[in-house]
Amino acid sequence: MAAVIRYPFLLSHEAEAAATEGRKPRPVAVGFRVPRPAGDVLLLFPITSKRPSSGRFAVEAPEIEKRRAGLDADLPLWIILDEFNEDVIGRSFYPEPEPPLGRFSRAFFVPLSKRFIARRESIQGFRRYD
Repeated sequence: MAAVIRYPFLLSHEAEAAATEGRKPRPVAVGFRVPRPAGDVLLLFPITSKRPSSGRFAVEAPEIEKRRAGLDADLPLWIILDEFNEDVIGRSFYPEPEPPLGRFSRAFFVPLSKRFIARRESIQGFRRYD
């Protein structure tokens, strides 16, 4: 299951404008945890209430999944999968030491993960560590 946490996600348009920090903490899905010698890397996907433009790789979260994830079930919310941030557990200043807001179910998130992996080469990611 993919945990949902608050994180100051650096959106691609913010990075292109030379920002180094996300504008605000927002809910993100922790999509992957990749083991690395210097610390496990998290791949984080933003969740937004702003309808993505056509052509974006984004999925609207169903009401039941929003409830499971601890999100407002009355708002339309999308998981953006064509951009992500990478951050290292234990070396990052960003993730708060709080419990997750909630979690997306395995049945919902695993197919999204497989679609992400299939498109990985064409997706823009931002490293939030050195």
